[in-house]
Formats: sequence, structure tokens, C-alpha cells
Amino acid sequence: MFVWAVAVVGVLLACAAWVRAARVARKLEALNQSYWELRYDFTRLRSQVARLDPETEEALAEASPSQPPGTVAFVSLSSMKKKT
Repeated sequence: MFVWAVAVVGVLLACAAWVRAARVARKLEALNQSYWELRYDFTRLRSQVARLDPETEEALAEASPSQPPGTVAFVSLSSMKKKT
């Protein structure tokens, strides 16, 4: 009888862990989506400001010489995934 009780508790703990992992995965996906939306909005707004004030684009070019002005370094997450 004791073995069955331990087995049932183990199954309940496994189910609870599964539910928690699914919740964390949903939160991570929402956070990832928010990050890319923010990145997109930032880039869009930066290009609008550059069109309105050309001097700003020159200041950005001086601040970051490694990147040509008007370009955005974008690496998709799917290209970073390891293929098995």
C-alpha cells in the first residue's frame, strides 16, 4: 500500500512540474515576442527621427563606426538554433 502512495505522489509531482514548465514556456514566448516588437519599434522610430533630423543620423554614425548608418544588425533566432 505504501508503494502505491509513493507512486501516486510521484505522478502528481510530475504533473505539477509539467504544468509549471508549460507556464514558464508561455511566459518565455511572450517575453521573446515583446523583445522583437520593441526592437522593431525602436528601429522604426529611429529611422523616422533620422528622416526628420539628418544631423541625428550623422551623430549616430560617429557614435558607432562599426555599423554603417541606416542599417540594423538583425539575426533571426531560427538561424541561431542548433540543427540536430
